[in-house]
Amino acid sequence: MGRNGEFVGLSVMRWKEIQQLPAGRFQRLTGVKRATFEKMLSVINEHNSRTRKHPTRGKPPKLQKEDQLLMMLMYLREYRTFFHIAASYGISEGQCFRIIRKLESILVSSEVFHLPGRKALSQGDNQWEVLVIDVGESPVERPKKNSGGITPAKRKSTH
Repeated sequence: MGRNGEFVGLSVMRWKEIQQLPAGRFQRLTGVKRATFEKMLSVINEHNSRTRKHPTRGKPPKLQKEDQLLMMLMYLREYRTFFHIAASYGISEGQCFRIIRKLESILVSSEVFHLPGRKALSQGDNQWEVLVIDVGESPVERPKKNSGGITPAKRKSTH
């Protein structure tokens, strides 16, 4: 255990290790293609450079932006808890939560990763196909309550 009760020394794939992976293995690990990862990273860096008041002041973050993005993708892909992800990266659970929520909001608010709304989908030139599946119920025989053969046998065997 490290300071503040956080776990230290758990191995996790950091950006330094995974950037040399082949494209297929990179996508299997992160859930996105390398080009999508790079685009996400550029959107995050652009947002940070645009909104940061004093880029040279303050303590540098413990994790690089690439590792923060990997942490968010790990949360979304594997649905691990913030506690487990934080333990893997050696940060607090609260910091892990703040990083992931911040990156999610940056990516959702960007035009690059923004999905069209309901109105845009309904007004578009989309052709819809409907698939109807009949899932009728079939009766299942269940034992009757307090049937004579089952309950007394249980009572006799417990004495």
